[in-house]
Amino acid sequence: MGDLRDIDVAIIGAGPTGLFAAYYAGFRGLSVAVIDTLPEPGGQITAMYPEKAIFDVGGLPSIKGRDLVANLVAQAAPFEPQYLLGVRAEKLSFQGGLPVLRLADGNELTCGAVIVTGGLGGFTPRPLPVADPYIGAGVVHFVPRLSDLAGHDVLIVGGGDSAFDWALSLHPVAKSITLVHRREKFRAHAATVAQVQALPVRIVVNAQVTALHGESRVAAAEITVDRGGIERVPVDTVVAALGFVADLGPLATWGLELDRRHIVVNSTMATNLPRVFAAGDIIEYPGKVRLIATGFGEAATAVNNAAVAIDPAAHLFPGHSSEAG
Repeated sequence: MGDLRDIDVAIIGAGPTGLFAAYYAGFRGLSVAVIDTLPEPGGQITAMYPEKAIFDVGGLPSIKGRDLVANLVAQAAPFEPQYLLGVRAEKLSFQGGLPVLRLADGNELTCGAVIVTGGLGGFTPRPLPVADPYIGAGVVHFVPRLSDLAGHDVLIVGGGDSAFDWALSLHPVAKSITLVHRREKFRAHAATVAQVQALPVRIVVNAQVTALHGESRVAAAEITVDRGGIERVPVDTVVAALGFVADLGPLATWGLELDRRHIVVNSTMATNLPRVFAAGDIIEYPGKVRLIATGFGEAATAVNNAAVAIDPAAHLFPGHSSEAG
């Protein structure tokens, strides 16, 4: 690593593509920092469907989203990437030809190269209006470890795939599950809805959570049913599964060439900015297909081309990993 660099490669986005890029950069002998606004690695998978089976990853007939993320983290672990989680990359500038990232916490990173793997962009949870006083005190937007809710009375708010996925996956460990949705129809996949309906999960439709109660953390919720009055139920954890709003955020101001909400790259995964590459669902090029499997290949392409940008004497082809020992 050169004297001016804090890190060889900064990866913005800790979803599957970003995590595989962290492995590949480590394999190439590059130091790595992985930056993400979410507090856990995994991106959209961790936030929205950690228990859902994924069938289109090469060599894995079926794997749960959570397990795929854990495997990707383990794959990169020998190379000791730094994880800067729960923080946004706010500003990109250049100094001496090197990218400089300013983070929301005030820290700056001078990088040999930047690889943007932000998926659909930054994720902001859709708010549950009454939940603000209890965020982090019984109100969560996703559950990194199901065992944390063992024995809890769980209230899930929402009617989409993530709400029903949480109900399905938490049912074996929770004391009770109540799912509240403001409409009678659900956005979730019909088969998942049917699975949850077959379980002892209470589903309350045409209803809203209108108040939460508790001193240091949530202890009870008020559910208001259309034309049905108000019911107070005991609650240990509220999972606000109302979805996430994705946007490019500060990335849109960096001077990157964009095609609507996507970053335009060439066949090397290079953007229009020097030493800035991108990969995964956030990018656009002719024939782009948005799959995890595609993102893995794009991550390897981006890393190998970044390695040459950092050191022009480096080989583009890294050699076969099976020969590395």
